[in-house]
Amino acid sequence: MVLKNSKVLFRQVFPNAWNPIITTLSGWLASLLTGAFFVEYVFNFRGLGDLTIQSLSQFDVPVVLGCCVVTVSVFIVTNLFVDILYSLTDPRIKI
Repeated sequence: MVLKNSKVLFRQVFPNAWNPIITTLSGWLASLLTGAFFVEYVFNFRGLGDLTIQSLSQFDVPVVLGCCVVTVSVFIVTNLFVDILYSLTDPRIKI
């Protein structure tokens, strides 16, 4: 008895492959957010990175703290979303 390729993929391969895929995508998202700061600075785009750099150069502590809180909040929400996806894709993982 031979199984179809699609049945093997969807029942055996994909359930075991989702966790590394999710981990990789979340790492890429963190890199994109960090890289956006440098891209904004180099190409003189207006954004959170530009605001952070200007605030640092002017010693505007409350704005720097606000920018850090926004950035850290994005990382926390991303990690929370990844943890929820882990529990949905792998029944061995409980939240």
